[in-house]
Parts: sequence; C-alpha cells; structure tokens
Amino acid sequence: MPLYEYRCTDCQTCFEALRPMRESNSPISCPRCASLSAQRQISTFAAISKSNGDSSRLVTSSQSGGGCASCRGGSCATCGH
Repeated sequence: MPLYEYRCTDCQTCFEALRPMRESNSPISCPRCASLSAQRQISTFAAISKSNGDSSRLVTSSQSGGGCASCRGGSCATCGH
C-alpha cells in the first residue's frame, strides 16, 4: 500500500497516510484539527547506494531544500522543520 503525503489547508499540518491507490484523492481527516480539507502533496525521495567498502553515498534526491515536500522548510509535523 502506498504512503501518501497530505497537507491540511485549514491548519497547515503535514502528515502521511498509508492508503490504497484508489483512495489517494479521497477526503482524509487531518490528525490535528479533524478537517477533511487536506490535499495530497508531491512526495520527495532519495536513493542511497552502498559500495563494496560498506560506505554509502547519495545517488539522487528530488529534495532541493530543507524539509519535506509538504512543508518546504516551514513548520511541519512530518519532518520536524
């Protein structure tokens, strides 16, 4: 089941939810204010590669700044920014 990121348009809370793909755009209750006005956000990702020497390196990341895709570096319950 995919993990989706949401942002409440009433209280600006960022949160994640495991939901079936068919429900990804269905209304979901905000965990902070219980509003049903949360909108799905574009998620970011990072890929880490391990070499033979057990060192790891960042291969790619779609995140260009601080914070998650939902908060963009603002106040966010999801990533702590």
